[in-house]
Amino acid sequence: MAKIHPTAIVEGNVQLGEGVEIGPYSILKGDIKIGDNTKIGARVSIYHNVEIGRNCKIHDGAVIGNVPQHLRDEGTNGKVIIGDNTILREFVTVNRGTNFDKGITKIGNNCFLMAYCHVAHDCEVGDHVIMANAATMGGHSVIEHHAFIGGLAAIQQWCRVGAYAMVGGLSGVNKDVPPYTRAAGHHVELKGLNIVALKRNNFSPEDISLLKKAYRRLFTSKKPVRQTLEEIKQELGNNPHVLYFVNFIEEAIKSGRGFAVDKSLRKLK
Repeated sequence: MAKIHPTAIVEGNVQLGEGVEIGPYSILKGDIKIGDNTKIGARVSIYHNVEIGRNCKIHDGAVIGNVPQHLRDEGTNGKVIIGDNTILREFVTVNRGTNFDKGITKIGNNCFLMAYCHVAHDCEVGDHVIMANAATMGGHSVIEHHAFIGGLAAIQQWCRVGAYAMVGGLSGVNKDVPPYTRAAGHHVELKGLNIVALKRNNFSPEDISLLKKAYRRLFTSKKPVRQTLEEIKQELGNNPHVLYFVNFIEEAIKSGRGFAVDKSLRKLK
């Protein structure tokens, strides 16, 4: 059975799994589903259309499923989905989706969002993502699996951070950050591959070597970027990580957002 503190308020269609704990002065209102063994701390607010998975830990003061911070949409039909084994520390805020996009704000499995992080409407956070204190996502932005976002970093609306990428603290992400890379700066620039993360996640020496080759080829080529990407695909595209790296950049170009570059090597044409 769930354990609900007597000062908590639980109203509406709230479904609580086995072993769920609701702390003092927390408020749960609306259509809410919480998986087994998830722990909700003190003064947590969870609103309409929220699903939280199993074995999560929601710390004091977090607000999940409130209306989007958007002047034209109150997110009446929007939703928040949070996966299993995810930790939200103190005062994390997660807004539900809008009618202008998918209508869902999603956080994956095994994520760790430190204090004061903000996940705006219609954002998507993959699995095994870490966001350090006060990292902020603008609406419709995406962080892919195994990425790390440094403290006080801000991701602009619609931008993407690729899988296994690392964004340094105090950085401003105004363009897409390709997978497997490190990025930092007021307007982010690439600082090489995220070799530490690749090794920790058991990428083979061959995979790392091919990614290094593709990365250096891209940023040292004197040819137009689209031509260079096509040549990388023809030469190294049999490797799935290289192909993903190239496809991510091609999509960033097509979207018009562009992508962060390594200016220490060479500016792209």
